Amino acid sequence: MPEPLVAEIAPNAFRRVMGHFVTGVPVVTTLSESGPQGITVNALTSVSLDPPLVMVALDHRRFITPAVRRTGRYAVNVLAEDQQALSDCFAGAPVVPGRDEFCGAAWSAGATGLPLIDGAIATLECTVVQTFEAGDHELFIGRVDAMSNVEPHPMPLLYYRRQYLRIQRAEASPLEGVPEHSEP
Repeated sequence: MPEPLVAEIAPNAFRRVMGHFVTGVPVVTTLSESGPQGITVNALTSVSLDPPLVMVALDHRRFITPAVRRTGRYAVNVLAEDQQALSDCFAGAPVVPGRDEFCGAAWSAGATGLPLIDGAIATLECTVVQTFEAGDHELFIGRVDAMSNVEPHPMPLLYYRRQYLRIQRAEASPLEGVPEHSEP
């Protein structure tokens, strides 16, 4: 088998290519000694259905990473399309109020006491069960201890190629060929 071609991959070029993957916009929150903290992320995925596990990737250099490591808990708040300003603020935009003031976001304590952003279309409250080092990030695998998804809800805020998208027209199509994934 031939050796794979290894080329130097520049971080900005990698970011540009990965930007073609459309994501929802989650804000990861935790509660530290100084109060609620949050950061916008795009690396979120479900890992397991039984037990329910999700993974978030947090950059080692971000202020929230030590807090999540220390508390062993985090919440995921999936933002609605009208919450772009919160996404920008939690991503570090120079706005007032800023991240130090939890971006002025209205929030309440969830079932486990973690800060949940009002108006989020879905929330997950997690306890860290595993952590992995991966390059310049830590991957936090969290067991979902509580979750919420109020129906009906607004459309999600989407992110694509370093800009926000909103769904103008949505058409639902049933899954074909995957009967084990249909809901009862």
